[in-house]
Order: sequence, then C-alpha cells, then structure tokens
Amino acid sequence: MSDINISEDTYDIIVVGGGPGGLTAGLYTSRADMKVLLLEGNAQASQITMTDMIENYPGVPEISGFGLNDTFKKQALSFGLEIKPEQVNRINRKKSGDVEGWEITTDNDVYQTLSVIVSTGAAWSSLGVPGEQEFIGRGISYCATCDAPFYRGREVAVIGGGDTAIQEALYLTKFASKVTVIHRRDRLRATAILQQRAFANEKITFAWDSTVEKILGEDGVTGVKIKKVKTPDRYEEISVDGVFIFVGLVPNTAFIKGIVNLDKDGYIITDRDMKTSAEGVFACGDCISKSLRQVVTACGDGATAADSVSLYVDELKGQAY
Repeated sequence: MSDINISEDTYDIIVVGGGPGGLTAGLYTSRADMKVLLLEGNAQASQITMTDMIENYPGVPEISGFGLNDTFKKQALSFGLEIKPEQVNRINRKKSGDVEGWEITTDNDVYQTLSVIVSTGAAWSSLGVPGEQEFIGRGISYCATCDAPFYRGREVAVIGGGDTAIQEALYLTKFASKVTVIHRRDRLRATAILQQRAFANEKITFAWDSTVEKILGEDGVTGVKIKKVKTPDRYEEISVDGVFIFVGLVPNTAFIKGIVNLDKDGYIITDRDMKTSAEGVFACGDCISKSLRQVVTACGDGATAADSVSLYVDELKGQAY
C-alpha cells in the first residue's frame, strides 16, 4: 500500500496528560520513532506529584511521588518526546491531508494529530460543606505533602478512610501534634499494612461513624462540626487548625465529554487495548474506568495504549506490513 498525504505539521500522536500513564505512553511511542507531543496542563496535575512516598512500585523500594514522575519524564525526553506545558480545552475531529485526524485546542495554540492518548488522571472530590471553599488555603488542604509543614506542633483532621487518607495521615504525624481521622464507617478501607501503622501511631485518633457537617473558623480553620451516622441528632465539634480532605476522585474528563463514551462517574470507557469509542482516541491511567488506580497500573495502561496507537497510526499511514 502506498503512503498517503498528511500535513507536515501533523503529529502522529498527541498525549494529553503528564502523569505515569501519559509519560509511559510518550516514552514507548517516541522510542518507536513516532512524532509525539505530550501536553501537560497545570490544571490536571498528576496525583503522583502530591504523594510523599511511594514504596510499592516494583524495583524502587522508596521514592517520592514527584521524584518517580520526574524520572519517568527524563527517560521519555531522552527518547525524543516533545513536552509542552499547555492546558487542553477542546478536541475536535479534523481532516489532515488525505486522512481524518484530530485537532487539539489549548490555551496557547491549536495542534493537528492523527491520534490522541488521553491520560488526564483525576482530582480529589470536595466535601461540599459550609466553610470548605471559604477556607481553602487557610486551613483546608487536599495535599498533605504540600501543606503538612505549616502544621508543625498543631492539631489537624483527615477526612476519609482509604489508602490515601491513611497514608497522608501517617505523613502528617511527622509534623502535627495530633491527627484525628474522621471516617463515615466503623472501619477503614485502607490496606492492612497502612491500618496497622495508623493504629500503632500514638498521634493518630479516630472519629468513627462520623461525617463532617461544617468547617468552623473565622480568619482560618478552628475546627470541624461532625454528625454521628448512627445517631443523626448527635453532633460534636473537634478543635483543629487544619483539615485535609481525601474522600474520592473525580476524573479530569470534562473536555472530552461527548467525544468518547464515559461511565456514570465520568471515567473514560476503554477496551483491553485502551481504545475508546472514538476512532483514533485512546486513553490510559486514572481517567479510565477500572478497578485499581495505582502508578504501576497507569504505566501498564500507558504501554498498552502506546502499542495500540502505534499500530493504528501505521495502518492509517499505509505502512503496516
């Protein structure tokens, strides 16, 4: 089959998102001698960069989240990956020469590409209670790694009971004098080893069967008002100087809604090859619908997406054998 005409300024692949999944996809496709651009927007900062310590990535016993992601980036760059710090606002179907491709609009420019890999991750959910928005940056935080040093010798609360909440609670004990974990159930959802560490830590206490009704304060946070789930008419107030919220994730997929199929929670639906419902659009990492969201699974997704998109682009350009 003979080659077909494609505009000179068209990329083979544009990767949207600079976390582990996106960088792995960028590394694999660049190494395969594809023309690849990765767009990493500040509004979609990877969760890995907010994680203090990662100890379950195979072959790397202990490293900071930022350090691991920076290693991914340096390796991808060494294979020729082009990276630009631009926020993607819109994706549209667009003809490039003789073939149908995609047009990606960012805050700064418009790019043409034959294919797209979406790896935009997810962001932390908010509680949606009075006082939360008012005190962001004045006692409310969604990143212990970022803000823990501000609470040295002070009392704080952590909202949530999953792996991230307990991991961040443990990190906070390096600085805070007391950490109260507020959880809506009577048991944690975190893995056993994290639970053991939390229960053994003298600085951590628990407010079980409790939901936050209000963040208290004037110029800054002074406490939280909680309601007991099993006795709804019972309220308590806990005095704290800071509140760290880890109650789930919201996928960063609003910009691609209507282009690809999403599940009921807004995650991108893919097949086992990371193909979406839109031809030429693939997805990987925490933004896709799946059961386990970890660095290692994001990297696996990224490698699979890279292999699939490479085959797609080769076939589109008439170079498959």
